Amino acid sequence: MAEMRAFRNAVGEWANGSPGRPARALAGELAVRTAVLLEGPSDHAAVETLAARRGRDLAREGVCVIPMGGAMSIGRYAGLLGPPGLGLRLAGLCDKGEQRFYERGLERARAPRQGFFVCEADLEDELIRALDTAGVEEIIRAEGDLRAWQTFLRQPAHHGRPRQQQLRRFLGTKKGRKIRYGRLLVEALSPDQVPPPLDDLLASL
Repeated sequence: MAEMRAFRNAVGEWANGSPGRPARALAGELAVRTAVLLEGPSDHAAVETLAARRGRDLAREGVCVIPMGGAMSIGRYAGLLGPPGLGLRLAGLCDKGEQRFYERGLERARAPRQGFFVCEADLEDELIRALDTAGVEEIIRAEGDLRAWQTFLRQPAHHGRPRQQQLRRFLGTKKGRKIRYGRLLVEALSPDQVPPPLDDLLASL
């Protein structure tokens, strides 16, 4: 929904120092009840793709999925949208390496941690493990990125690394690739392959 996109944009401007009145007004008009806080746009693409596959319209349910532009922003967004601010229920994903940082940010905002689910490395890592590396390489081939992938593998910096690490790095080497593959990898999952953190997040909303 365009209106929910407007709310997401207003929240981003608020987090960057603009007045919060537009976000507050839109939250009331749209009956927003939950904000899903994610590190970046590739996570956003993955969550909304899985929701659509399951026949859910999160915007109509009053759920706004918000990419924060980095894990360091969790305290700011939780403060604006959680109990000290709009009073929304908060949910999201975090990487295991940043879990304590998330916990501190949510604690400062007096927000419960129960709605946040932890990825082992990051969501891309979870998706690659779910599909296995051969499955991801087949998607790369089908998308016409095989030559770019082969060029990447020939670079000395990537020699000898586990295939899963190579794939994670490849997805982040070109602007927009992580977002596109965030959708593609989720679309390729069978129902029993959905990584637990992503599955649990959708089930909690």
